[in-house]
Amino acid sequence: MEQVRPTRMELMKIKAQIKLAEQGRDLLRQKMDALIQEFFKILGTVSESRDELEQVSQAADLSLMLAEAVDDPVTLRSASFATRRSITVDISGKNIMGVPVPVIEKKRVSKNMLERGYGIISTSARIDETAERYEVELDLLIKLAEIETTMRRLGSEIQMNRRRVNALEQILIPELNTQAKYIENAIDEREREDLFRLKKVKSIIEKKRRKAQDKKKKDLIK
Repeated sequence: MEQVRPTRMELMKIKAQIKLAEQGRDLLRQKMDALIQEFFKILGTVSESRDELEQVSQAADLSLMLAEAVDDPVTLRSASFATRRSITVDISGKNIMGVPVPVIEKKRVSKNMLERGYGIISTSARIDETAERYEVELDLLIKLAEIETTMRRLGSEIQMNRRRVNALEQILIPELNTQAKYIENAIDEREREDLFRLKKVKSIIEKKRRKAQDKKKKDLIK
């Protein structure tokens, strides 16, 4: 504690720092609680979306297996090349409790038969069904990418806030309290020493006064 000056001004300064650190800790806790609520809301959505994606993916794979087993491979391959398209997405952002998260805006991947680019006469209903299911799967994948990215960023922010709260609560605030206690003890000890010296000086003055009075009395008797 050699670096801490045991003065009342320093004590006031440290107590102000303690108050500020406690306010910061409380605000961070409130933010963390709100982030955790948002995190679990999104977690439920992610769980539902993953289940839905798994079901759609299995259905799409099954449709493809049936088409491969029944339809002409050349026709199937031609249809797959015809439906190749680039996917345009616009990525913007928003804030959740100060945490930037992505917002993915896209055109719907799912199309009708006329929009897919292959001839509807030369292809079977199985190929149409396969294309439709994979388009739905792709829609869900893009949606899930946005949700999972949001969840990861919220999780990272929660961890960061937890570390900050722990640092304030377990390191900074106890250290400041220890410094404040040290200064209070030093001030109390100094005041006791001052009081002792004051009493000693007062006692010396009182003795001198009594001696002076006794000498005066003796001089009067003579």
